[in-house]
Amino acid sequence: MKKVNKSLLSARNIATLGVLLALVIVLQAFGGSFSIGAVTLNFSLIPIVLGALTLGPVAGAVLGFANGVVVLIQVIQGISPFYVLIWTYSPVITTLICLLKTTVAGGVAGLVFRLIAKKNGYVATFVASALVPVINTALFVLGCLCMPDTINMMNADGVNIFVFICVGLVTFNFFIELAINLVVAPALHTVYRVVEKQFYAGKAARKGELQEENK
Repeated sequence: MKKVNKSLLSARNIATLGVLLALVIVLQAFGGSFSIGAVTLNFSLIPIVLGALTLGPVAGAVLGFANGVVVLIQVIQGISPFYVLIWTYSPVITTLICLLKTTVAGGVAGLVFRLIAKKNGYVATFVASALVPVINTALFVLGCLCMPDTINMMNADGVNIFVFICVGLVTFNFFIELAINLVVAPALHTVYRVVEKQFYAGKAARKGELQEENK
């Protein structure tokens, strides 16, 4: 498979990144997530994956960081019950969790996609789509476990936080996010192929124009 130009300096890629950035912010802030009890399902991971596929790891990381900034603002505003709880225990670690988990997920997904796409773009799309929720959840859980006395923390309903993380997040929140990303993976692959085709078609057209001018 040919390799799409990943430079973020081109007008086309900057425009694409801008659209995806707006999509990440809008989805996360106004409708990309919803809560079931204290669990928040995040659908704004999808444009992060799309950016990682079409523009590369830097774009994936930038989109992930933007998502993390919006999440952090929501945490400070008290929108997410569970985040509010861990914020009261450790604002510093909570801030790092918010900013790093999707940033790392987007960057790693872009890198892995580049490596696997050289052999099979379809498989690469599925792997990258799965990696984002996997890394996002793993870093979230790891960050929570780094907080002092996490195992003994209790929420307002008297539920042990460690148990909630293992049961509520790992067995429920994570698998739903993973399923969502895998369901949309074929569509993401189609978008990637369209972008790839348009890029090379445009490149060939410009090359032909230059050759005509030089005659």
